[in-house]
Amino acid sequence: MQNGGKGFISARQAGRRKAISLVEALIVVSLIGILAVIAVPRLNTAVISRYKADVTAKKIVTDLRRVRSLAISNAVNNTEGFELRLLGPNPYTGYEIVNLDTAATVDSHTIDPEVTVTGTASVFDFGPLGNLTSTYTQITVSAEGKTFTITIIGATGTIKCVES
Repeated sequence: MQNGGKGFISARQAGRRKAISLVEALIVVSLIGILAVIAVPRLNTAVISRYKADVTAKKIVTDLRRVRSLAISNAVNNTEGFELRLLGPNPYTGYEIVNLDTAATVDSHTIDPEVTVTGTASVFDFGPLGNLTSTYTQITVSAEGKTFTITIIGATGTIKCVES
């Protein structure tokens, strides 16, 4: 084989270069790193907080429906019902589901610190018929400009969540 006018190289030397050098590998990795820093946008924490508000509101609605369902399904053995009790000062830091007959905590959850949960009361009791026995019926969940209002219709115990 001819080597660009500089003479001949053997077949053994021509097939020898099968790998890249360490310097070439470092250059390629550095370029990929620089492109990644430029190309990957920063995460928008406000968007993440809004999603956290959405998730928290849905979680509270689900647990309110769970409390109502527990009150109805255990009505034969539990004439007192169940309640969802918001914990901490207003804004609340968590909540728990309590069996009113035995005063046992069925479940508890903490609320993400980036999400604000406020309510007209801290206790939402459901009787054996699934109706809301407490008089206060609203919880507000908000974060980064996204607000959800959870309303409980007292007579039927129906729960609805509306984004404001």
